[in-house]
Amino acid sequence: MAESLDIANEMEKIPELQHRNFRNDEFWKQVPAWSNVSREEFADSKWQLKNSIRKLDQMNKVLGKRVSKEFMADIEAGLKLTPMNIRITPYIFALIDWDNPADDPLRKQFLPLGSQFIADHPFYREDSLSEDVDSPVETLTHRYADKVLFLPTTICPVYCLYCTRSRIIGGSTDTVEKDTYGVNPKKWDAVFEYLMNHPKVEDVVISGGDAYMLTPAQIRTIGENLLRIPHIRRIRLATKGIAIFPQKILTDDAWVNAVLDIVKLGRSYGKQVVIHTHFSSPLEITKWSQMAMDRLFQEGVYVRNQAVMQNGVNNKVNQMVLLTRQLSFINIQPYYVYVHDMVPGCEHFRTTLREAVELEKAVRGTTAGFNTPTFVCDLPGGGGKRHVASYEYYDEENGISLWQAPYVKPGEVFMYYDPIHKLSPEAQKRWQSAKERENMVIEAKRKAGF
Repeated sequence: MAESLDIANEMEKIPELQHRNFRNDEFWKQVPAWSNVSREEFADSKWQLKNSIRKLDQMNKVLGKRVSKEFMADIEAGLKLTPMNIRITPYIFALIDWDNPADDPLRKQFLPLGSQFIADHPFYREDSLSEDVDSPVETLTHRYADKVLFLPTTICPVYCLYCTRSRIIGGSTDTVEKDTYGVNPKKWDAVFEYLMNHPKVEDVVISGGDAYMLTPAQIRTIGENLLRIPHIRRIRLATKGIAIFPQKILTDDAWVNAVLDIVKLGRSYGKQVVIHTHFSSPLEITKWSQMAMDRLFQEGVYVRNQAVMQNGVNNKVNQMVLLTRQLSFINIQPYYVYVHDMVPGCEHFRTTLREAVELEKAVRGTTAGFNTPTFVCDLPGGGGKRHVASYEYYDEENGISLWQAPYVKPGEVFMYYDPIHKLSPEAQKRWQSAKERENMVIEAKRKAGF
């Protein structure tokens, strides 16, 4: 009942037309080192890349005395705990509220604070979704009968602290040694050959990493090879770029034209080529986002959004409703909201399954159905995406949910676990005991009939 009351209160905080207003001030000038940067210069994609924040000493130089020494020390402590390196565009860095960075949703996503980390869940997995297990050839995951995930690169224009692929993305850190970095086209021929020999596959997601980091030539090579395979019907270019680096869409004509060429080539074959992007907070959406989408929309490029539900970022009703409405207004279809994966270094981001169920209830009905995202849990162990309310059994007291994926992996049972720190004190105590954990899982399976 308390959850429902909170939702009712949150609904009252949503101004009806707020989603039509987009920030268009010179917000980057709040950063001391960029106080004299012109709008034209800030709009240039090359300037954005050149000035991306990658190191702590760079942050110190750019911010100067804008933040306290204690805050910077907390960032330094966070870098020793996170599995992801820092890489953040000036666009997003400047959108952070530097008067209160500790609580800012954008800072939380990209810059770690040691004080905010929580011990990983006992049942976390580095490869939570078993992408490596379901990989028939390197850089390819084949789980669903008609869909594959292709990972041609391991770099991104920004590195998200909540990344589900922190085991391979963005280079080694103090906590994770990673084998790959960048693009390796030599591996792609095996992917194309595999797909040619598997006629059931119709849908290819090109991710990574991030498709933004592929060169125009690489976009064309991948797109043309995939579209020439007769049974491939749909290609999705997955990129967070529109959310964190819209200047590329506005000024990097070579990259945009490569994407447009593949979209047009797909149409000539009667096939879809679309973009899937990744806005997780309405604070990421500005006039630059709208201008970038205006260009893509005018060119006939279809864009969908996939967000990740994160504690303190977007798990309030007013935040998610505003995000959904703003995306719809700039012609991005809200597609999925993911419950956070059980990967290392992310426990402070995770929410309970109940929060996701209640949040979707609140969002549904606030806008048209086709612009309402589906909230999903991507099951640990490779069961795939399931609607948040489609569990077979949910022990809310102990935070244990059981699931099945009859078509993806028939006969298997998958389990997702709520973050322990959000459970009752009694349940938290039970989780401290390995024996109690085992008993709770056994009891949950018994009650679920497994």
